[in-house]
Amino acid sequence: MTFQEKFVLNFIEDNRWRYLVEGLQNTIIITFFALIVGVVLGFTIALIRVTHDRTGKLKILNGIAKLYLTVIRGTPVLIQLMIMYYVVFAPFAGISKIVTAVMAFGINSGAYVAEIFRSGIMSVDNGQMEAGRSLGLNYNKTMWLIVMPQAIKNILPALGNEFITLLKETSVAGYIAIQDLTKGGDIIRSRTYEPFLPLLAVALIYLSVVLVLQAGVNKLERRLGKSDRR
Repeated sequence: MTFQEKFVLNFIEDNRWRYLVEGLQNTIIITFFALIVGVVLGFTIALIRVTHDRTGKLKILNGIAKLYLTVIRGTPVLIQLMIMYYVVFAPFAGISKIVTAVMAFGINSGAYVAEIFRSGIMSVDNGQMEAGRSLGLNYNKTMWLIVMPQAIKNILPALGNEFITLLKETSVAGYIAIQDLTKGGDIIRSRTYEPFLPLLAVALIYLSVVLVLQAGVNKLERRLGKSDRR
């Protein structure tokens, strides 16, 4: 069988290319909303830990946050996904698998985003906090008005890289029968018994999306670098 015949068999016949398009759509949806969950959760965890480190307050919440970070970063994302699907959301039969995946990947991403935010906040010189307090601002206002804008500027490239990592991690979503991009290629392979082209197509699509995202991250880094030199 020639390459052209294999191409037609894998992608043209029965419109099998749609499996890849639908899979890519689900992959992007899961990644986008999981990133939102991860950023909100990570930001909250980071604030708890930084507040505890600097003021000694929120001891119980800080203990819970440290336990969360230890458990999530110490276990595979695939296991977390399966626990979320087969245990946590098992009683809720009507819930979408997409929602389950978003929550699982979002909670996983939140642990890494938390450390990104925390490192960004800690990278801001303590003198900034002292300057805010000397102007009469309390701890919360100093954190929000002076420290956080500088921290967020520092961590934006790292958050972009986390988005890329999260995109690739969602390739295991097929384990709970979600037709993501990887699963779409697997469906084609199972129907044509031709593994090379479907897998190659999936790899090239992932690579293309990652290259686009990486270009965006690089552009953001250059723009932030220019603003720092002004």
